[in-house]
Amino acid sequence: MSGKMTSALSDPTLERHFKGHRDTVTSVDFSCNMKQIATGSMDSCVMIWNMKPQMRAYRFDGHKDAVISVQFSPSGHLLASSSRDKTVRLWVPSMKAESTVFRAHTATVRSVNFSGDGQTLVTASDDKTIKVWTVHRQKFIFSLNQHINWVRCAKFSPDDRLIVSSSDDKTIKLWDKNSRECIHSFYEHAGYANHVDFHPSGTCIAAASTDNSVKVWDIRSHKMLQHYQVHSGVVNSLSFHPAGNFLITASSDSTMKILDLVEGKLLYTLHGHQGPVTCVAFSRTGEYFTSGGSDEQVMVWKSNFDECGDTVRVQRSTAPSLQVPPASSTTPPLNSHPSVHHDQASAPTGLLNRQDSQTGVHTQSCSRSGSHSRATHPHTHRNQSCSSSYTYQTQTQDSPQVQAQSHASDGGATPGLASTLEHIIGQLDILTQTVSILEQRLTLTEDKLKECLENQMEIGLLLQRKEEA
Repeated sequence: MSGKMTSALSDPTLERHFKGHRDTVTSVDFSCNMKQIATGSMDSCVMIWNMKPQMRAYRFDGHKDAVISVQFSPSGHLLASSSRDKTVRLWVPSMKAESTVFRAHTATVRSVNFSGDGQTLVTASDDKTIKVWTVHRQKFIFSLNQHINWVRCAKFSPDDRLIVSSSDDKTIKLWDKNSRECIHSFYEHAGYANHVDFHPSGTCIAAASTDNSVKVWDIRSHKMLQHYQVHSGVVNSLSFHPAGNFLITASSDSTMKILDLVEGKLLYTLHGHQGPVTCVAFSRTGEYFTSGGSDEQVMVWKSNFDECGDTVRVQRSTAPSLQVPPASSTTPPLNSHPSVHHDQASAPTGLLNRQDSQTGVHTQSCSRSGSHSRATHPHTHRNQSCSSSYTYQTQTQDSPQVQAQSHASDGGATPGLASTLEHIIGQLDILTQTVSILEQRLTLTEDKLKECLENQMEIGLLLQRKEEA
């Protein structure tokens, strides 16, 4: 792969795209050495795509129904896949397509995830359970059973001590792997989380929701750190950059968004797929990311944007201070300049609302050919003055997709009352977060004052000693 240098902030570029699945691509993952990409599809197949152009793809047949999730083991020697056929398969990702299969659940298995050491698997299912297995013999270890609806996703924390899960019961649960207890539940009010994952530092989680939003929660304080309302459709998937500074999201509005978590703002809007983008994943280094969609295509993108100032960014990557922009009722103007460039002066102020990518987006194409064909010339929209929507004003006019996936219980309250309650909850959350920030600043001030007093005492003692001498 070329390692060309970029000036300032460069736009992501489409490197390759693969076509071979015969239905929606549901899941994507990179191998640790970046040589292979695994994908699952509604066509019941698992495919392995080789990054070397001269090498052909492998198609693995074995599942009897749609493949919902795939993941490489940390070493890259195994590939796990889960399916609507209620099974999990472990494949050796080579031409022979050897696999072992086990009946993991009594319903569709929505998610499969390896632990960091590669020794255990966690699976999530429509049977409302989360199960943990040994990889070596696929031996069942234990089950987590507190969800009351389908479980969409389950992931290990980076240190393997915790598990996070999201469900159609509108909760995101945090579990202690050793005690097997649920230690906290985060509640979604408007929709449910399709996908959830840990930040590389392990201190927070991000959730991709059917209410078109992306939320970042602190797992220690249990507070919402950031709330992005940047999509106009259901958010299907997300992936953290390994350095922890960026988050990429995939949505049914046919776009991907790259969010700068340090600045708390939308960085890019990517158009490439025709129709919903169903899955997205960064490579292990963050140099590339891959996406899949209902157009049956798999796309591989070069990140580029993480190359500028990496010496600064990576040093603070383990636990970046997630900025909390002030909520505002004004919408920043859209930049309709045809060129795509990096505005370093942009500050995380104002509300980024959902129409950021709906108007003027095609004029900002960075495709040099000038073509607007999404399938052959994906393009990038660079957001310059927009910020993250750290606001809790919930849009009540949900898209048709959201309404179709909502439960009947949502119709209990009148829309007006529901909207008012959402607004009150939002205002309370903002107040809580503001108090938290003030407390942090007060603690910092107290620490500095204490340091000054200690220094003063040391100087006084030194002067006293000199006088005595």
